Amino acid sequence: MCEIVLVGRSNVGKSTLFRALTGEKVPIGRRPGVTVRPYSVRIGSLTYVDMPGYGFMKYRSWEEQERVKDLIVRYLEDHADRIITAVQVTDAASFLEIAERWERRGEVPVEIEMWDFLCDLKLNPILAANKIDRISNKDQVMDWIAERLGMEPPWRRWDDRIAPISAKRGEIEPLRNLLKSRIELSRGKC
Repeated sequence: MCEIVLVGRSNVGKSTLFRALTGEKVPIGRRPGVTVRPYSVRIGSLTYVDMPGYGFMKYRSWEEQERVKDLIVRYLEDHADRIITAVQVTDAASFLEIAERWERRGEVPVEIEMWDFLCDLKLNPILAANKIDRISNKDQVMDWIAERLGMEPPWRRWDDRIAPISAKRGEIEPLRNLLKSRIELSRGKC
């Protein structure tokens, strides 16, 4: 059984995207931390997994937030052999602001750390740059995001890894196309 796993910081639209991809009604909310454990649905030979968000979760203690982060890491490591791709969902509209805030504190931004982790696990990750409809200078912002993740701009050189989307509006075709190619590549595995 093969899996497509959605990961990302809290409140970036993972569950909204999960709903758009699967048609499955999952709990979504305006506040971070609604999804607290992996939620999965099987469609044909594939299982789609919506992971809890990592990072800040209002009304959750630091210890609870760390437990969620550990759960995500363990899940990815334990299921790596059956994950055909990990979709890292990010809020493209706030990515740079959040990354710069972490860097000013001398820390590696959590989204960059996760991207590197997904690459290290060889999970053939896709970056779903969500909320792209909120950005007026899309190409410039996408170039900055790609560069922060270690991909030399222009971002369009990486259209096999980066999908600008708006899950809330149902504008996810670039991601669907990347998922389709990942699924085709794994035909013998699933």
